[in-house]
Amino acid sequence: MKKVTKAVIAAAGFGTRFLPQTKAMPKEMLPLIDKPIIQYVVEELVAVGIEDIVIVTGYGKRSIEDHFDRPNQDLVNNLKRGGESKKPLLDEIRAIADMANFIYIRQKGVYGSGTPLLNAEHIIGDEPFIYTWSDDFIVSEPLRFQQMIDAYNQHEAPVLSVVKAKYEQDYDRYGFAGGKDIGNGVIEVDKIVEKPGIGNSPSDLATCSGFLLTPDVFKYLHRAEEELPEGRELYANDALQLMVADGKKIIAKEIENGTYYDAGNKLEYLKTIVDFALKREDIKDDFRQYLVDILQ
Repeated sequence: MKKVTKAVIAAAGFGTRFLPQTKAMPKEMLPLIDKPIIQYVVEELVAVGIEDIVIVTGYGKRSIEDHFDRPNQDLVNNLKRGGESKKPLLDEIRAIADMANFIYIRQKGVYGSGTPLLNAEHIIGDEPFIYTWSDDFIVSEPLRFQQMIDAYNQHEAPVLSVVKAKYEQDYDRYGFAGGKDIGNGVIEVDKIVEKPGIGNSPSDLATCSGFLLTPDVFKYLHRAEEELPEGRELYANDALQLMVADGKKIIAKEIENGTYYDAGNKLEYLKTIVDFALKREDIKDDFRQYLVDILQ
């Protein structure tokens, strides 16, 4: 089995839930304290050994490329003038560009989570890879991507990251997987449904935040695209369901010791900021006291 060293991040969405803020600023660049959301995703990928990261973008997303580029000289000079107190910031922003090899592609094709994969096919080639999103993630120990890689190495099959649904509306927002429980939080998938609604879901396991896929997924994506009803989005889950129907083994791994954050939703984004602020050593005490004061 080949080592997983590549990843694809879908980052072409319009971010309409955050308008007018996202009219000129990508939702992926919304800050969680002092880092954009997408940087947290990239850092986790790098931490598990990912070397090449394909970011599939769209119109108005140039600031993502700028963020992961080397800092401009004006900013560098400004920080240098600040002396030793600014040196950690200079080192930090210089390191961002060296985290991985970044490849940028403009999304072309029908809307939906399957299209970024097709756009990246020629770069992925015949290697396994992680497919993830730029505005949601799971904070866990061990890292969720490491849990997925471990499951992939053990079961030698594509892996879906899943979490238990909490609310009825989740069944209209995410894909869901069902199948046979084979232990240690893993099921062998026999059904995958995109946004099934609570009455039609095969389980309470939502396919959130990432997949570890093998290159044979591309054949099924092309097939799903050919069979796509006019006017409907192309979902990655369409291809995965075709794989299951064709006898391909796919597993779903429930992420252990994890908290799922959907920062693409206004309320959940605010919750994420609060959680992250309360974990920051430099501000957590003052922030907690502020919350206590305003809630009294």
